[in-house]
Amino acid sequence: MNEAHALTDALLHPAIEGQADSPPAKPREGECWLVGASPSSTWAGHSGSLACFQAGAWMFVEPRDGLRVLDRATGQEIRFRGGWMRPVKPATPIGGATIDGEARAAIAQLVTALVAGGILAES
Repeated sequence: MNEAHALTDALLHPAIEGQADSPPAKPREGECWLVGASPSSTWAGHSGSLACFQAGAWMFVEPRDGLRVLDRATGQEIRFRGGWMRPVKPATPIGGATIDGEARAAIAQLVTALVAGGILAES
């Protein structure tokens, strides 16, 4: 395996299947995962890294500030800056002394746009 080509393949259009602590039983060629906080098996010692299955083996990429990946499980783009950052979808406003329907509708549209843009997770 040419490691430079494998890294280019993994990082040119980075997308992960999701986050996990152990590798899938039957990974597909080119499949990448974000290694969780308690890795096991062949992922042990690679917490927070990207694990990419290339040429029948796992290759690990240590993230650097500015790395962005698409999490296919959530449809959300996440980024690394001293650690993986995932914006959280805000709660729908409820209650209050004065209820402003137009403001709530605008907030809901904004949240919908942020989800559609991959900034916030769908759930």
